Amino acid sequence: MSILGLKKKQPKTFKVKVITMDAEMEFSCEVLDQEVPKDSPITFHFLAKFFPEKVEEELVQEITQHLFFLQVKKQILDEEIFCSPEASVLLASYAVQAKYGDYDPNFHKPGFLAQDELLPKRVLMQYQMTADMWEEKITAWYAEHRGIARDEAEMEYLKIAQDLEMYGVSYFAITQNKRDTDLLLGVDAQGLHIYSPNSKLNPNKSFPWSGIRNISYSEKEFTIKPLDKKKDVFKFYSSQLRVNKLILQLCIGNHDLFMRRRKVDSIEVQQMKAQAKEEKARKKMERQILAREKQMREEAERAKEEMERRLFQLQDEARLANEALLRSEETADLLAEKAQIAEEEAKLLAHKAADAEQERQRLEVTAMKTKEEKRLMEQKMREAEQLAVKLVEQSERRLKEADHLKQDLTEAKDAERRAKQKLLEITKTTYPLIAAYSTPPAPPAPPEAADFGYESASTRLDFKDSDMKRLSMEIERERLEYMEKSKHLQDQLKELKTEIESLKLEEQQQQAGLYNLRSEARGYVQEPVYIPHRYGAEDG
Repeated sequence: MSILGLKKKQPKTFKVKVITMDAEMEFSCEVLDQEVPKDSPITFHFLAKFFPEKVEEELVQEITQHLFFLQVKKQILDEEIFCSPEASVLLASYAVQAKYGDYDPNFHKPGFLAQDELLPKRVLMQYQMTADMWEEKITAWYAEHRGIARDEAEMEYLKIAQDLEMYGVSYFAITQNKRDTDLLLGVDAQGLHIYSPNSKLNPNKSFPWSGIRNISYSEKEFTIKPLDKKKDVFKFYSSQLRVNKLILQLCIGNHDLFMRRRKVDSIEVQQMKAQAKEEKARKKMERQILAREKQMREEAERAKEEMERRLFQLQDEARLANEALLRSEETADLLAEKAQIAEEEAKLLAHKAADAEQERQRLEVTAMKTKEEKRLMEQKMREAEQLAVKLVEQSERRLKEADHLKQDLTEAKDAERRAKQKLLEITKTTYPLIAAYSTPPAPPAPPEAADFGYESASTRLDFKDSDMKRLSMEIERERLEYMEKSKHLQDQLKELKTEIESLKLEEQQQQAGLYNLRSEARGYVQEPVYIPHRYGAEDG
């Protein structure tokens, strides 16, 4: 046998890529009798083919639960499973709890969910809400899940998802008869369901596994025979052979699981559940211990922070107290200096107040003198005014008398002239008789003429012009003397008024000076201020 014949023939291999919900794996496999696609590597998706009826009882191992959670979550986000907006927000909050743990407002700042896909696009498009508004709603529910572990949050997510209408249902396009009436066949853990093409939520007819006696398949035709022989057999058609095989596999597998769930678990399954239960209990205990340690650590950190805060506070208080002490010492020095300055100012002001009081007393005395002088001056002025009035009256009376005298003088001159004329006439006609006879009696003179020196005709008949001139000059002289006295009296009155006004002005200035001095000393000498009565204000 040749050496080449001794060598084993190397088997053909092909590359395989397995994609799970949270990882990818690549490895090589040998080629047996099956046909291998030419793609390299050949990709397989590791997913759950049959959905459990009760996730809390059937998902035993934690890794199985986690992968199934990721699968259901993806189907909801891809809208393969319909979910209402309210339920979508609640499911998103459990998904966030499973990923991020307990909510911490100091760590989970606004925008921390910006990169996470948590809601179906249909829900996002249904409402006019921003991403921040959706995040706020999800965070509000997320904060309520504090203390829930990752596997517990995932289980809560799945318990809500298993109650959705499209949960675990695989849909296939079928026809019911030769008229090709389009329908949808749904296969799930509960049985078979027939839907209208435009409605995947509410089936038109359902066949639970417990009521199906047999399902037969012949090429394109499926036949469902119910246990109740009185019910009609239901037939439907599917044109794709590969799809038909998948429908048959799903029917057999779901029916087998449905029957198995209603039987007593095998020893192997019971052991797995017991181990899983013990593992869950152990992990729960560990979580509780960790939670207590975490709580104690947080309390210790809070106590430490409180002590540090208190220490910083005490240090700040000590620093402030020290600064306050320094300020107090500086303030005490300043106050002592100010007290000394204030004492000196008080002495100076007391001296000023004493000077002001002396000035006040002097001004009061001056004011009293001024008052008396003013009273005397006013009395003199009144007397002068009375005298002026009396002189005016006398002047008017003398003027009237002068007018009467002038009138009498004129009448006397006229009488004299007539008398002289008549005398001349008589003398011319009777002069010879005068010598022989006694002088005849003259006509009686007027009484006014007798007062001014006229004599009777028997005594004196001639009246000279020099006497008339002399009388006129005396009257004029008296008038001039009166006018001069009147003018002198008016000048005296004016001087008296001017003096009174100057005295009033001086009194006002003295009162203002006294008031200013008292105002200056008022803050230091607490005594009442007396302002003299401003005499003459009413008279002026």
